[in-house]
Amino acid sequence: MIFGKIEYLNLLPFHVFMKRFTRSTQQKLLMEYKKNVPAKINDAFVNRRVDAAFISSVKAKNSLHVNLGIIAKKEVKSVIVIPSDTDKKDAESASSNLLAELLHVKGEVLIGDKALRYALADNDYIDLAQLWNEKYHLPFVFALLCYHKDKKQYKKIEKAFLKREVKIPQYLLQKAAKKTYIAPKEILEYLQLISYKLDYKAKKGLKKFYKIL
Repeated sequence: MIFGKIEYLNLLPFHVFMKRFTRSTQQKLLMEYKKNVPAKINDAFVNRRVDAAFISSVKAKNSLHVNLGIIAKKEVKSVIVIPSDTDKKDAESASSNLLAELLHVKGEVLIGDKALRYALADNDYIDLAQLWNEKYHLPFVFALLCYHKDKKQYKKIEKAFLKREVKIPQYLLQKAAKKTYIAPKEILEYLQLISYKLDYKAKKGLKKFYKIL
């Protein structure tokens, strides 16, 4: 199994979970990771260079997926627009660039850890997930866990991941903080804004997004 890995903080709990899930030697040998930013992972998945990954919702519409995603109930702080008269897309993104257009927000789109750093520094920004929620009263689904085959395996991952809250070991939290220049306390507070369960309201939000498209 080749898994497309996006190393943003929003997926840190899932990566911690997968380390435990693939604990046995046999499973570790079967699991390989291809790391990249969302836009590149989307392309790798479409061209079957990876077997599964969290795929941007705009690209995941016709793909097989389980009920796992990257979901913002309200604000998210890691998908933002810096207001400006000139539009600038984030090359790492797919859904977020389009979301800014759909919400008629002008400026520079920023996603991921760099966006979170910018937001935490008390800069002026527009939170796209929060704006979406204010307009439609629904969560925004940024990505879905998609796969090409082996549905049973991914349903097993879904069930196990949602069964209990993932605790992030201190050494991994410190490692993530050093890499992103975001304090451990701020990382944990940020992760409270992220939901992974594609529940009824999240599905309604996703359906609304596809309808507008």
